[in-house]
Amino acid sequence: MGIETILIVDDTQQARALLDVQLRAWGFATVLAETGTQALRVLAENRVDLILSDLVMPDMDGMKILFHAQDRFPDIPFIMLTAHASIDKAVAALRLGATDFVEKPFVGEELLARIRKSLGYRQVTEENRKLKLQLGDQFSFQQIVSKSPGMTRALQMAEQVSAYPRTTVALHGESGVGKEVLARAIHFASGRPENRFVAVNCAGIPATLLESELFGHVRGAFTGADRDREGMFDLAREGTILLDEIGDMPLELQAKILRVIQEKSYAPLGSSRQVQADFRIIVATHHDLGLLVRQGRFRADLYHRINTFPISIPPLRERKEEIPLLVEHFVSHLRTELGKYLPGISKRGMDFLQGYDWPGNIRELKNSLERAAIVVDHELINPSHLSFLGGPRTGDRRQRPKTDGLIGGGEENFELQLTLKPGDFSLEAVINRVLEITLARCNNNKSLAAQILKTDRRIFYRSK
Repeated sequence: MGIETILIVDDTQQARALLDVQLRAWGFATVLAETGTQALRVLAENRVDLILSDLVMPDMDGMKILFHAQDRFPDIPFIMLTAHASIDKAVAALRLGATDFVEKPFVGEELLARIRKSLGYRQVTEENRKLKLQLGDQFSFQQIVSKSPGMTRALQMAEQVSAYPRTTVALHGESGVGKEVLARAIHFASGRPENRFVAVNCAGIPATLLESELFGHVRGAFTGADRDREGMFDLAREGTILLDEIGDMPLELQAKILRVIQEKSYAPLGSSRQVQADFRIIVATHHDLGLLVRQGRFRADLYHRINTFPISIPPLRERKEEIPLLVEHFVSHLRTELGKYLPGISKRGMDFLQGYDWPGNIRELKNSLERAAIVVDHELINPSHLSFLGGPRTGDRRQRPKTDGLIGGGEENFELQLTLKPGDFSLEAVINRVLEITLARCNNNKSLAAQILKTDRRIFYRSK
């Protein structure tokens, strides 16, 4: 890092000269301004790493300089120099965005410490900004694999709603389909990616703690509350909060969430002070919320309020054409994460993956590839590296589960032994019995049983 440049703003020539000599002795470069107008011109024409400004000046006081600097150069730290009588104004300057203030007459070592602290703050802020830009690229819509009509439609809807941060979005889909990934993409495309994305698993936090986790609390709100504590809503200010698995939220808390959405405000536990709810709410669930409403387990008014903009994410078994793209994406990341040479996956390995039903969806695919990537040794991932997966094996006949009721080793020749009582003998009974035996011998895996019988898996839903 090069020498930092500090802008000194003071209408007194003696004060400017004193600060100039002191800062240069500490190794900083300096630029000087006698008035606020001159200071803004210097900022526009020079690279400045920190502003050191007097508070009281005739043409434009330090507060006005701070206001203009924050508007045009918000990343530059600002230290206010103030006399004792102006401490209240200095505190107000902190609220407006000043990094710090130093009281006159200042001690040299104290001023140097404040400058270094403020410059360090700027470095952290810049690193955070770069990190958030990288995260924005990582979680952009372009990074989400989409080839199937259902997923393409979901992405199109998500992109459309991302421009409207006050609209509540409801993501519906099975566990592991990528609801949180899509929620992050909506957040980073919303125009406020520098603010926080906060995810809360409503099913993973005990009901007795969930309200405090969301709303925060003040000291004395309940036994053990020995200090004020911010909640997830506070952390998500001006950003996005994801209420994951909202279908598992207790009914009494659902009423409070409804008020947050409707009134755009909330109060920490134990407080009557209302806080502005300045954040986007995204909810996600694998439940059929309509069914939960009919069962009395979910509030109808909240259901209709959060379902303003529903997006359904199809399970992986309904978009298997995306598996090759997902595999390429995950293997590429695993090369970096594991620091390991991974040639890729063989055709038989890919056929193996595409023949599986993926009950755990994309999460299961990613974890399976990571496990396989760990055990391979400079070779393509083959079905043998994926043998821990249960279920259908389109690409590798040898990996199919043995079925005691199905006798014969070849795919084309199966002998089926079944017994029916004379009174039960009918074509319908034979079909149902064949389905029953085949399904039992395949460990209730409908896809594999359907493969063996060369039919559609939906036939098992008609058997009696």
